[in-house]
Amino acid sequence: MFLKIAGAVLASFGLLVTVIFWVPQVVNRPGLREMLGRRYPLVYVIYVANGPGLVLLGLLLFLKGLGG
Repeated sequence: MFLKIAGAVLASFGLLVTVIFWVPQVVNRPGLREMLGRRYPLVYVIYVANGPGLVLLGLLLFLKGLGG
């Protein structure tokens, strides 16, 4: 039961981060590029870890909870 709840929460949060990242009015990517300079690709590393990465982890936990 705990794995299903934790998986659903993580997947939901990951989807929320993904949607927020791709809405232009929320994340000012040109401003981030100007501010970070050469370190700008780090934004995508953080996004992948907190967006699609959490969705994948949440789905894996959810599916594991269904089997147990």
